[in-house]
Amino acid sequence: MKRRFLFLLVLALGMAAAECVCAQARTQSRAKAQEFNEAYAATEFAVRFGPKLYYGAVRPVWTDAESFVFQTNEPFGEGWYKVSGTVKEPVARDVYDEAVKARRSRYYDPSDESQYAHKREVKEPSPDSLLVAFIRDNNVWVGDREGANAFPLTYDGTDGDAYSEIRWSPDSRKIAALRKQVLKERQIILRESRPADQIQPAYRYLDYAKPGDVLPQAVPVLLDVAAKKTIPLSRPVPMDQYFLELGQWSPDSGWFTFEYNQRGHQCYQLCAVDAVDGKVRVLADERSDTFIYYYDLWRYMMPDGKHILWISERDDWRHLYSIDTETGRMTQLTKGSWNVREIHRVTDAYILLNVNGLHAAEGEDPYNKHVVLLDLKTLKIKDLTPENANHQVSFGPAFDRFVDSYSRPDLPVTAVLRSATDGKVLMDIQKEDISDVLKEGFTVPEVFCAKGRDGKTDIWGTIYRPFHFDPSKTYPVVEYIYAGPHDSHVDKDFMPYVPRFTRLEELGFIVVCIDGMGTDNRSKEFQDVAWRNLKDAGFPDRILWMKAATAKYPYMDLSKVGIYGYSAGGQNTLSALLFHPEFYKVGVALCGCHDNRMDKIWWNEQWMGWPIGPWYSESSNVDNAYRLEGDLFIINGEIDDNVDPASSLQVVSELVRSNKHFEQLYLPGHTHNLGGEYVTRRVFEFFYRKIKDCRQDP
Repeated sequence: MKRRFLFLLVLALGMAAAECVCAQARTQSRAKAQEFNEAYAATEFAVRFGPKLYYGAVRPVWTDAESFVFQTNEPFGEGWYKVSGTVKEPVARDVYDEAVKARRSRYYDPSDESQYAHKREVKEPSPDSLLVAFIRDNNVWVGDREGANAFPLTYDGTDGDAYSEIRWSPDSRKIAALRKQVLKERQIILRESRPADQIQPAYRYLDYAKPGDVLPQAVPVLLDVAAKKTIPLSRPVPMDQYFLELGQWSPDSGWFTFEYNQRGHQCYQLCAVDAVDGKVRVLADERSDTFIYYYDLWRYMMPDGKHILWISERDDWRHLYSIDTETGRMTQLTKGSWNVREIHRVTDAYILLNVNGLHAAEGEDPYNKHVVLLDLKTLKIKDLTPENANHQVSFGPAFDRFVDSYSRPDLPVTAVLRSATDGKVLMDIQKEDISDVLKEGFTVPEVFCAKGRDGKTDIWGTIYRPFHFDPSKTYPVVEYIYAGPHDSHVDKDFMPYVPRFTRLEELGFIVVCIDGMGTDNRSKEFQDVAWRNLKDAGFPDRILWMKAATAKYPYMDLSKVGIYGYSAGGQNTLSALLFHPEFYKVGVALCGCHDNRMDKIWWNEQWMGWPIGPWYSESSNVDNAYRLEGDLFIINGEIDDNVDPASSLQVVSELVRSNKHFEQLYLPGHTHNLGGEYVTRRVFEFFYRKIKDCRQDP
């Protein structure tokens, strides 16, 4: 009895001690939560200093060839102005609002000038307005302009292989058509747990092809309307297409084009079909041992049809070429270690281009965009925007002038009106005033450059420091990442407030953004690092960049580096923890495409190739989840219609299987957009708890 009493006494004392420990832990947890709440509330000012930035970038609304209106922030509130010629005067807000209602598209594509450049509807009047072509019973039919007296031009269209596009020749005698297989696309099911209009869950079925899926194949067809016959093409069309699309007719009706994108993206051809005999010629043949990034391609047929302008990366940089449509000869129009980014205007005498990297040899950030004028006679280029900055421009309707708002992350905006002929500044519009935020302790971001993994390639990024920065203290470092190969992603404009991370800075962190190898807008070789290797994400370059920054600025503490990102950045974040655990210790992965076999076909096969090979698994965060060592917070929405939500849940499944500790937030009713206040707060709280609470400032 005595032994039993002693046993119960010891047990009771142990339970009391355990409860005491638990109570103490709960108290500490509540104290830490309260500490974060207070710290986070103290960052609210960082959201509200925007009104104290005056006379920033000018976003003109053009009202005629020489006039525009714009809105700007001034010390006493919003202001509205009109510029006529080179005279600037204030106007009432309703003048600005009326101009916005009537504005033209901000973006201009020179191919819009060609009446033959667009895809035709499946019911299409002939250019001479005498006939109409349309699709009936999967075949091409032609009738009079009222649609009567119709007759079939084709008979081989079926439910599974149907005609889908029609394009008349300018002389109304021939038709270019496309016959394409009809396939049922894969669907994913999205389940919304708590829809607004009912108690029970709702389901959505989304067409969503994934890497490796079967794709429809297409065939271009040439039809002679008067003869009521098909003119066979001189050679068969490859049946290994990612896509095959009709292009446009030549102005003289002598031929039409189609474009063939080979599955796997290692061959892309621009082809011409002769309207008389169906002979097929290859005008442009792009090939790569890695991939052709077809979204960067561009074509424009000159009005006389004798030349097609074409963009290619065949010399390792994205440049403009001219194709002689009679001989097929290709002439390079621009050349150098820089890229053509956008075409603003094409004439017989000159072309207005947006380029980046033009002044990289002189030490300028190679991602800065400049506007240049290309003389088509001499092939000389003139930089119309010579300042060392990123130039955001808007051309007037006549393309003889443009508004240039130029800045850098470390340089406030200057807005000027320039001549599109020689770049001369016609007038100074305004210059950004940041004096008030500087008085409040704002720290201007720093553009930083260091060598990459090869010891010679410059890697560029930006360092963001908090208000009232004190170099005598140390600051933990968090990288905000998006390493999708389709573009470069570090902002190059002056942006004092960045919604994704400014409040994180004010919690006592330094935030960095970097464009490593494997991203776009440098050389093709630079981008090719991503081929079959999305797990790389430029991490060897990013790590060296941060180490170089810390060597210069010892207050940057790399002992527990954090990282986070959305979408591809979510995939990158988890890849950092899995494949570089010696450097990255804490990560928040939001709506990530964690296995490229699970994500949309068009984005993933572009970089990872086809057919699916072992490299897909090698880059998979699902298959490599067992490697996790650091602190992970994984977040996604249940009705994400961009990245299959199952991608994140498959990671969770493997983490559980591997007995890994992690945190998860699965958001009912949320799509791919996870930028709201609740999610942002949870992300920052995780970093505060896992990094800030675990260190002691000296």
